[in-house]
Amino acid sequence: MNSQEEAAWELHLFLGDLGAPYAIIGGVAVQHWGEPRFTQDVDLTVVAPPEGSAELTQHILECFPSRIADAAAFARRNRVILVRASNGCPVDISLGVPGYEESVMLRAVDYEMDPGKSIRICSAEDLLIHKAVAGRPQDIRDIEGIVYRQRDALDASYIRRWLSDFADVLADPEVQNRFERSWKRVHLANN
Repeated sequence: MNSQEEAAWELHLFLGDLGAPYAIIGGVAVQHWGEPRFTQDVDLTVVAPPEGSAELTQHILECFPSRIADAAAFARRNRVILVRASNGCPVDISLGVPGYEESVMLRAVDYEMDPGKSIRICSAEDLLIHKAVAGRPQDIRDIEGIVYRQRDALDASYIRRWLSDFADVLADPEVQNRFERSWKRVHLANN
């Protein structure tokens, strides 16, 4: 296993002991669903209702070294905990709220990194949704790779429904367009 996979396994064991549902949402998931690329960290989301997130944050910060000063305050403001795994790999833990994130957990799949070592990764559809909302240049490239590799295996109606909701909440129609451009490009090329 590489350092990101080792960190993901460590988080899997830790969160499993807590009974906290999680899904890997970053580059490690892209390795499975999209075009392989280098990633330096592990990004994951865990369902943490606002009323219970302070306790979960504290527990994580007691077990993993923070990457920033006053990580608890940062987590309260941004709902992201920035820590390092025991091997030094950076880990971003997003504190998801009930609703969409519960759907992510239900649709997450097991990904076997080594025999007997499986972690939970988000579905290809949920990875596309996360990438379309984030919208950074690397996210756009990841969207293209995932759509190209997964094509008609994707549940496009599920993706469109959630992207429409996020576009409305964020007042940003580009959220939907990031997916649609790649979808059209791949399907036009195949016709």
